[in-house]
Amino acid sequence: MAGRRRVPGSSVVLLCLLLVALAGCGGRSAADSVRTEVQGVLDRRAAALLDRDRAAYAATGVRTGFDRTGALPLADWSYRVGTVRRTGDTATAAVELSYRLDGYDTGPVTAARTVRLDRAAGTWRVAADRPAKKSGQQPWDQGTVHVVRGAHSLVLGVGQSDEALRGYAALADRAVPAVSAAWDADWAGRVVVVVPRSLAGMAGLLGSPASSYRGIAAVTTGETGAPATAPADRIVVNPDAYGLLGSLGKQVVLTHETAHVATRAHTTAATPLWLSEGYADWAGYRDTGRTPGQAAPELSRAVAEGRVPAALPADEDFGFTDDATELAQAYEGGWMACRLIAEEWGEDRLDAFYRAVGAHEERDGAVADAMNRVLGTTPEEFTARWGEYLRGEFG
Repeated sequence: MAGRRRVPGSSVVLLCLLLVALAGCGGRSAADSVRTEVQGVLDRRAAALLDRDRAAYAATGVRTGFDRTGALPLADWSYRVGTVRRTGDTATAAVELSYRLDGYDTGPVTAARTVRLDRAAGTWRVAADRPAKKSGQQPWDQGTVHVVRGAHSLVLGVGQSDEALRGYAALADRAVPAVSAAWDADWAGRVVVVVPRSLAGMAGLLGSPASSYRGIAAVTTGETGAPATAPADRIVVNPDAYGLLGSLGKQVVLTHETAHVATRAHTTAATPLWLSEGYADWAGYRDTGRTPGQAAPELSRAVAEGRVPAALPADEDFGFTDDATELAQAYEGGWMACRLIAEEWGEDRLDAFYRAVGAHEERDGAVADAMNRVLGTTPEEFTARWGEYLRGEFG
């Protein structure tokens, strides 16, 4: 047949032998073989870390991670190897690290890592293990992790004294029952607080520029829309800003962030920031005795000057910009909206409203539907009532 020619049997054998050398003639490719070897090395490395077997860990490569993670109460630690690029006796692997802190994480925390390995005497060994590009660091990337356990908290610190970490644990241990008294839904009732050495350390953990968090005392990690089985959030502290706060301010901040941990299973893409941030502030100030004028000075000043907001804060109003006054007014406006609901409809209705908004399938209509079903009002009526409430408190 034109265009086709039968390959002699000897040629078929030669062709298959060539393919064997390159890709195994129907078997695994060389890249698959290297990936399997790397996976085996990392599996042994994970087992050695969990068993605290220093010699076995050292046999797999650099041991910096072993020394720095010794105080962590690890329940699980594993690696999943993705793509591997090999150049001679060096290989670079894209790896997903999964780990879980015993008693605190209900599911694995995952982190993208880049692992470099060198091959000698027929064995791959880890030469470096660092965060993948555009990924945040883990605490041990910044140094040896010190751990302090509280009654309801686990505090992980780098470059911090045990005395300082015990102070954070005491604040967190007061925050957890305070939030449980406010939030009537089930939650873990415990928090993990991470305290890096500085603002730069905080930014490294969050994978963002330090300028994004300058002046921010703490943030809570976690993705909106995460299921109830998702791992516990981490409260990450900016020690530079946090250290400037008084004792009440420190407590309010930890309670605010703890409220985010408690409500996260019900915080979704449908939840506006005025509600999530306002609720966290409401929980934070709930039993402090602080008046609206004391806790919301920027909004109080604006209302006293006749500048009553015409609408509830939009999500973009919560962006970290150079205008600290507008940002403060956004947080204060959300807090006053939640305070209004708690006072006029009751705290149980506030909690039910929060959950109803988060249960909506999409942002559009979520607040309106929840206000109608839980509060018996409309967004327009509520906004007008909120404006009158602000005038009554600040006018």
